[in-house]
Amino acid sequence: MESLEQIIAVFSDFIDPKKRVFVGYLGISLLLAMVWLIAIRETPVRRAFAKVFDRKIFFSGSSITDYKIFLINRIFTFFISPLLLTQVAIATSVYFFLHSVEFLHAGQLQAIDKSIVIVFFTITMFVVDDFSKYLLHCWMHKFPALWSIHKVHHSATTLTPITVYRIHPLEGVLYASRNAIAQGCVISLFFYLFGEKVDLYTIVGVNFLVFFFHVTGSNLRHSHISIRYWGWLERILISPAQHQLHHSIAIKHYDKNFGAALAIWDWLFGSLHLSQAEGDLTFGLDPSEGSSDTNIATLYLKPFIEIGQFSTRPFRWIYATFRGVFSIR
Repeated sequence: MESLEQIIAVFSDFIDPKKRVFVGYLGISLLLAMVWLIAIRETPVRRAFAKVFDRKIFFSGSSITDYKIFLINRIFTFFISPLLLTQVAIATSVYFFLHSVEFLHAGQLQAIDKSIVIVFFTITMFVVDDFSKYLLHCWMHKFPALWSIHKVHHSATTLTPITVYRIHPLEGVLYASRNAIAQGCVISLFFYLFGEKVDLYTIVGVNFLVFFFHVTGSNLRHSHISIRYWGWLERILISPAQHQLHHSIAIKHYDKNFGAALAIWDWLFGSLHLSQAEGDLTFGLDPSEGSSDTNIATLYLKPFIEIGQFSTRPFRWIYATFRGVFSIR
């Protein structure tokens, strides 16, 4: 019985509506993919079915590595989760800090109608969470040490919904901390100002806007089904095709479309790339990165090696400088 519970815990994300790979969201994504291919792309039903369930994609070496990393990281999470920052810890700290802010006081906006507070809180939670994802994602690409960690995700040469789990454990820790900080701060601020009127509009226990994101095909962002939106909509929401461009190794796609759900951050900060009829994309890493997409040991250990090299680089530069000075005659 205990073994069965452990197995269920490993695969619990598939039965949790708060997770992207919840079976309900996966089913809707499959339906959307079929509708897109048959109704929009006018693909015969049999060919559409074969494309959606392409064995070359789901059983590629890269995809099998995704499945292995999923299992390893899920087991790792059981041990590391108790050590991570939590929303409660962050929210409590911020809540007590707010008492020291002179121009704020508890319940200051408590007179506002509850329905308005709920709408405002629901939107704010979604927007702040999404913006914090955008920022961390940008940093993952801009800072060499963070890129060493993040390129594990980009080493995938085929994309499936499970590729979202293809991350180094250190990246998992960073994103979990980001979530605790972003949401913890919003929760504490709202409860401090609005009191017990704070609540979320939810569907199956999920923020309404997050639910909308998932039922409109969030899983297709990591897939081979390139669904595009109208240009005006791709300036607001990241389409599956736009995120697939983000995984492309083409130079024109480098550092584009960092957004998770909202494209407005990319639009505002100049990293937006609208989807186009690009033809077949090549996913993975530039050959100069020299990183395997299937070797588990390489994917897990190489980031530690590279981070160690970055951390010792200043000392090596100082050593080389002094050595050069004292070698002058």
